[in-house]
Amino acid sequence: MDVQKVAEILLERKETVSVAEACTCGLVGYILGSVPGASQFFPGGVIAYTGGLKQNILGVSDELYNTKGTVSSEMAIAMARGVRELTNTNYGISTTGVTGPAAGRSGLPVGTFFLGLSIKDGQDISAEIRVGGDRDENKQGAAQAVISLLGDHLDTL
Repeated sequence: MDVQKVAEILLERKETVSVAEACTCGLVGYILGSVPGASQFFPGGVIAYTGGLKQNILGVSDELYNTKGTVSSEMAIAMARGVRELTNTNYGISTTGVTGPAAGRSGLPVGTFFLGLSIKDGQDISAEIRVGGDRDENKQGAAQAVISLLGDHLDTL
């Protein structure tokens, strides 16, 4: 689902979404903010790329960070939940992954991403995706995929 349709549903339902981004470095927020009237459904988010921000701002536990790492389904859910709780929105979405060109510390292949969706008074979910391309294409693919993840959930309600 494209961002315009996601925005229409959120506006119609008077619901809100916030974002926690690692690997996409603000791209998801940029895409959401490109929709006219975005301030009515998107208050903002957190770019937690490095430096302990996942723990200090989003409330990710040190144990999770140390046992599951920064690129995992558990991390994606914790980030999404943390930003949803921080901003008091209906939904929190998150991205974490390996943009490339090097695989990094996770050992996962370049283009591997975990997306998180936290739902107020609902069940949190994650999705693993693989995107093929260069660094920018990988970021774009992950950003579009997490917006689609939210859209797919909204479409089932």
